[in-house]
Amino acid sequence: MDPLCTASSGPRKKRPRQVGASMASPPHDIKFQNLALFILEKKMGTTRRNFLMELARRKGFRVENELSDSVTHIVAENNSGSEVLEWLQVQNIRASSQLELLDVSWLIESMGAGKPMEITGKHQLVVRTDYSATPNPGFQKTPPLAVKKISQYACQRKTTLNNQNHIFTDAFEILAENSEFKENEVSYVTFMRAASVLKSLPFTIISMKDTEGIPCLGDKVKCIIEEIIEDGESSEVKAVLNDERYQSFKLFTSVFGVGLKTSEKWFRMGFRSLSKIMSDKTLKFTKMQKAGFLYYEDLVSCVTRAEAEAVGVLVKEAVWAFLPDAFVTMTGGFRRGKKIGHDVDFLITSPGSAEDEEQLLPKVINLWEKKGLLLYYDLVESTFEKFKLPSRQVDTLDHFQKCFLILKLHHQRVDSSKSNQQEGKTWKAIRVDLVMCPYENRAFALLGWTGSRVFLSSI
Repeated sequence: MDPLCTASSGPRKKRPRQVGASMASPPHDIKFQNLALFILEKKMGTTRRNFLMELARRKGFRVENELSDSVTHIVAENNSGSEVLEWLQVQNIRASSQLELLDVSWLIESMGAGKPMEITGKHQLVVRTDYSATPNPGFQKTPPLAVKKISQYACQRKTTLNNQNHIFTDAFEILAENSEFKENEVSYVTFMRAASVLKSLPFTIISMKDTEGIPCLGDKVKCIIEEIIEDGESSEVKAVLNDERYQSFKLFTSVFGVGLKTSEKWFRMGFRSLSKIMSDKTLKFTKMQKAGFLYYEDLVSCVTRAEAEAVGVLVKEAVWAFLPDAFVTMTGGFRRGKKIGHDVDFLITSPGSAEDEEQLLPKVINLWEKKGLLLYYDLVESTFEKFKLPSRQVDTLDHFQKCFLILKLHHQRVDSSKSNQQEGKTWKAIRVDLVMCPYENRAFALLGWTGSRVFLSSI
């Protein structure tokens, strides 16, 4: 009888499997002593885990067979951060607060590069901020880990200008704008919060799995994301862009001084173009709207950072002429680092007397008027009562003295190489907002006028 047949004739006994156990492997030189990896078998399988462990060791990585206090990085495949935490709890394992939870893509990239790659958001496993699953009440909850946690509040998220999810955020901003035109506050907030949180992500969403654990993404939002992933566009966004009402409102509100009520009125009257509106002799325009039409081409074009900086010099020169100790700070999108905007905002404050502060903006306006730089202004006096405690019904940010202006910015102030003798118009109309606040409120006002609308609503 064939001895091989004899050896395999009986039923095989399955060996008991240990958590984190692995086949013994020959020793390899460890190149990266400060890292200790543990590869999670869950959803990966024993064979693939053993293969990756052996390959990583050959590349000089220290890979532990079992999870211990020395482990610095847990590598998992097809698991979210919350699922890994749940696995740790089931195993009754307490992890170090410095433990990194990483997707297997980090290990594969690192082995390909022959060294540990820099850990970015796309490598880190997301843990829901509301995660509190405790499968067994007897187990102690795992402490917070050093993983990518995303807050539901915009004021607690770090958002750079490097938006890696434009295809989604552009869509949600269009839907939010349409909701605002319809005065649907709930939908507006839903879409703007979704756009805000997606802008904060340090990685690009390429599948629905990437949305796991991300706050502010409800069912409707996720349906739109899924459609964009599959089709490259959203049918709802496409419908909005082709909607006559949306197109008209977007056009009308691009005019300085025109809001939703006026847009609704013009739309109901049958207007669809600005030329028809301007040529209609029966319509009455406010002073602000007249300025908006008069300087429309300049105001509808973007303000560059160079132009904003040049306006900043104009503002500082005028303010310091009357109040040398004043602080003049550019706020809004330009303070957040944006390259372009639609207007330029400045916060002005001084440690001097309140009377000097109150008289400053009228003096600045008068100076610009004499110099021929003032094209339009609307001065709104302060209604802020210093000794009145603010309540939920009182928005102190809107009660300081402020001035909405259109200034004439000569091209030579932006680019000194441009001569005053150049042909054609030598200046551009720029929208400028000035806000005067008491010195003791400067820090709060600066925060308020620097953040976006979503940021402010989350404070």
